Order: sequence, then C-alpha cells, then structure tokens
Amino acid sequence: MQQRSPHVSRRSRAGRPAAAGAVAALVLAAGSPAATASPLPGTVTAASPAAPIAPTSPAAPTAPAATAAPIAPPVAPGTAQDAATSIGGERLGRPAVQVAPRAGAPELPAVLTGRSWLVADAATGAVLAARDAHLPLPPASTLKMLFADTVMPKFDRSLEHRVTLAELAGVGAGSSLVGIKENLSYRVEDLWRGVFLASGNDAVHVLSHMNGGLARTVAQMQERARALQARDTRVVSPDGYDQDGQVSSAYDLTLFARAGLRNADFRSYCATRTARFPGGLDLTTGQRTAFDIANTDRLLGKYPGLIGVKNGYTTNAGATFTGAAERGGRTLLVTVMHPEQQSKVYDEAAALLDWGFAAADKVEPVGTLVEEEQAAGPSDPSAPAATATGDPATGVLPQGARQADHALGPAGWTAAALCAALALWAAARIRVRRRLHTRTAAAAAPPVPLSAPAVPPRPDYAPYVAAAAHASAPDVTAGPRTPAPYGAPTLYGAPVPYSTPAPRGATAVGGSTAVGGAGRRRLARRARGLARSVRVRRPS
Repeated sequence: MQQRSPHVSRRSRAGRPAAAGAVAALVLAAGSPAATASPLPGTVTAASPAAPIAPTSPAAPTAPAATAAPIAPPVAPGTAQDAATSIGGERLGRPAVQVAPRAGAPELPAVLTGRSWLVADAATGAVLAARDAHLPLPPASTLKMLFADTVMPKFDRSLEHRVTLAELAGVGAGSSLVGIKENLSYRVEDLWRGVFLASGNDAVHVLSHMNGGLARTVAQMQERARALQARDTRVVSPDGYDQDGQVSSAYDLTLFARAGLRNADFRSYCATRTARFPGGLDLTTGQRTAFDIANTDRLLGKYPGLIGVKNGYTTNAGATFTGAAERGGRTLLVTVMHPEQQSKVYDEAAALLDWGFAAADKVEPVGTLVEEEQAAGPSDPSAPAATATGDPATGVLPQGARQADHALGPAGWTAAALCAALALWAAARIRVRRRLHTRTAAAAAPPVPLSAPAVPPRPDYAPYVAAAAHASAPDVTAGPRTPAPYGAPTLYGAPVPYSTPAPRGATAVGGSTAVGGAGRRRLARRARGLARSVRVRRPS
C-alpha cells in the first residue's frame, strides 16, 4: 500500500414454489467461480509478458521434493518457523543467509539490508538463496497478491458494477487510492488495474464488497493461504493496510506470486505499466471523463525481462517487494522485505535477480517452493481439515472477520441440481395444464351469435326528384294543371302521393331541418337545380 494522496478523484399460487426453487438453485450455482477472460485489450501499455508458469514442474535433481516437506504446526505471529519442521525445507527455517554455492558460483551481492528475502526458480520451485525466509513481518500491499489470487477468478473482467458510498467506507486513513467515485459504474477489469497499478485500497474494498463483504473476503484469503501452505500468513485486512497481527513472510509472498502468475489475467494486470481509468462526470458535457494511471513498480519497464508483480509500503511495514523476471527461458521470483531504506528494496531485488540468473546452475537449492495442498477426500479422515476461519497462531480470526465461508460439497451441489431440475419440471407441467384447461373451456362455451347492429336506411329522395320533374314537364294533352287539395303534400306545386315517404327530420325539402340538415339541404339544392333546367327547356 503506497502512502500518498488520493487522486481527485400476477403468478398463480401453484407456480410460486417452483419458481422460487429454480431461483434458489440459480443463486447457488452463481457462487461458483467464473472462468477468467482473455488478456487485456490494447488500451494499456504493458511490459512483455512471460510464458505462463506451468502448474507443476519436476524439481531439480538436487532439490528437496515438495511432497517430502513436513507440514508445520501454526506459529505465533512474528516468530519464525522451527527449522526442523519448516515448510519447504529445514534450511529455510534457519536464521541468517542460506546459500550452497558450487565451484565457480558467483558471490551474493555485498549489500543486502532486507530483514528477509528469497530468490527462487518459478518453474522448478528451487530456492537458490534466502535469508530468514519464514520470518513473519507486515506485508503491506504485497498482500494484494493473495487477494487477487483469491477473488479474481470469481468475476468476469467485462462485468460492470455501480459503486455505492458504503463500499468506500472504512478505507484506512492515508491509504493509496485510485480515485473511485460513488454512484458511478466501473468494469471489473478497471478495478483490477486500480489494484495492481495504483495499489488502490478503494478498488480492493469495492471488489471485496462484490465478493460478499470484507469479513468474507478475509476468511477466504486465509483459507487460500492455508491451501498454498503459506503458514506464516495471518490476514486481517484484504488490502494489506497496517493492522495488529497482520503478517506474512518472504516465503509466503513468493508462493502467492507464483500461484497468481498461473492466471493469465493476473499476469496481464501486473505487467501493465500505464492505463486509462474512468473518472467522474463532466458538468459541461455530461460525459464520463478519464485519467491516466501508472504502475508504482519502479522496476517495471526498467529491469530487463521484468513481468511484475507487486510492491508495497507502509510506515509500519516499511518497503516490501515481490518481482518476477524472465531471461534465457528461465523465470525467477524474488521477494525483499524491510530493507534499511525504502528505495533500497528495488536495488536489492534487482541485485538478487542478477545473481540468480548467473548462479542458477551453480548452486545447490537450499529449499523448495511447495505446491498447493490438495483437499482431503472422504477416504482420508486423518488429513487436517482446512477451515475458512482461523489464523496460524490461535485458529481464530480477528473481531469483525469471524464470518464463516459456507461451501457446498459434491453431495450438496448434486442435491441443489436435482432440486432445480424438479422445480423447472413442475413449473413446465403447471404451464401445460393451464393451457389445456384454457383450450377446453373455450371449446365448451356456447357460440355467441354475431349480428350487425341495425342501421336505419338512408332517406331516398328519388321520388321527390321524379315528382318535381314530372310536375315541371309540359303536358299538352292534359290541359291546365289542377292544383293540389288544401293540406296535401306538394313539391314545387306538384302533388306528392301519400304513399311517398316524407323526408325524415325535415319540415320541407329545402327548408329548415332539425336532423341531417346539411346533407339534405345539399340534395334539395340539386333537386331545385334539376327542376330549373327542365323549365328552361320547356317550349314557350
């Protein structure tokens, strides 16, 4: 953890149980770790990545076998392991410098002030030289390697998460920050860049809350350390911030780095030199801003072949550094803790790497980096059970971090899968029954007669027009026209038969109307025009 200022930073009742069972099963399944994604896109500048470290490699002929190393009992924080039972070999539990040179081997660097250091071959696990490799000391931000190795496989890098204010609460005073803002969304890959490049404790807290909270994450980190046989490590905070009793060792930090580098995403993040990090909202444009962040590892990009991994510093821990470099097809790991001066941690790490590449084939290994401890099966009741809680000294986590991590075994996952399948089958059967019932009810229902609404016939004005034309036409044989009796209906002076329907809704054709006036007036006008034309044609 770098001590610096932060950046400006309606279902039926029958269907509900089945749906609930399916949701519960899906929630259980979501707890399984997600597969890691592809390496980072080309939006960042990274050092040349090394080839992935093989999960298992045969040790050198002279190196002690990893399976032969005894499992040491827990030790009290701040106390080195007993030499006779130390992890990785008896010599790694001794104080002072441990090296076994052959003829022609180069001498170790003259000035090495770190209280604890170790240099080892990443592929074979052979420890070339070490000093107080199991001495528990405050690890500072190098503990973030264990955090990343524990949490990184659980989230896809493209997942977006909206940060809340509660997730940023509790970050230690003076912590290094990458500049995360609440009520804004960040991709998981951006958060991991904030962890590795800027050593941002705010990014660690956000990822920890995504993982279920700080206490759960601490418990999982402690379990992961036990699985890696890192018995000197006691986790109190996931970010490495100074806490009473939080310790690790050069040997354990090297184990964390070796395990993490087997993950392609881990390796890519720790090799990234610069990147663009999402900022806040521009008040003028309303667009999201971004700013540059750079890796605080001073050897990255300067030491030939360096591929990471993590540095750290606090007032209590001093400077700590774990690095990995590749040269000539060989990858070495180095860890330096607590040199006399903060800046010396990089110089001494670089000197040990130079020596390691020169002496790799000219020294006898003084120990080995052990492989991950396999979980004990049901047929091995004598094997010690790994728990999600406990520390190497007392088996109890600190107050506030005693939340157990409950996990399902194979029988539990099988039962969950069967319950989910049964719930889905029941839901599908209920759905089919509903559809069948609906169709049966529709078929049994009496047919509903369909009839069009009665529409009153439109008035027919043809009789009136014909009567008007007949009245207006000349009749040379009939003699003079006889007027219609008083009260008889007429149209332009011509009598209209009583059988002719009277116009509906009108007092007279062409007169004022009460209903349908406009249309009828228009027809009346056409009738009058026709009558006029007939009169005009009549001979004088």
